[in-house]
Amino acid sequence: MNRKIIVAVSALAALFASAGTSFAEDLIFTLKNSTNSVLERFHTSPVGVGEWEEDVFGEDVLEPGESIEITIADGRTVCEYDMRFEFSEESDLDITEDSQNLCEIGAYEIHE
Repeated sequence: MNRKIIVAVSALAALFASAGTSFAEDLIFTLKNSTNSVLERFHTSPVGVGEWEEDVFGEDVLEPGESIEITIADGRTVCEYDMRFEFSEESDLDITEDSQNLCEIGAYEIHE
């Protein structure tokens, strides 16, 4: 009887240990718009994923000189993300894309 209890407790302990390691931490960084244009849309997607995720800003925009704290809480355990920056129609700036290790940066600044 004791052996069954020990096996059950060991199995539960292994289950909880593996569940704890599978959760990803949120990726948090500050995004600063150092251009002279309004940043209207900002998309991220893990490197290698063929489609862009939804616009992080939603209905908001990032005005020139402004900063915003971005939290990516997608449950993934990856750090390398592609980023896509789309500016207002009045802007002379083209759509800009970049890739970064978001686990290592505390801030990202977009320039013209």
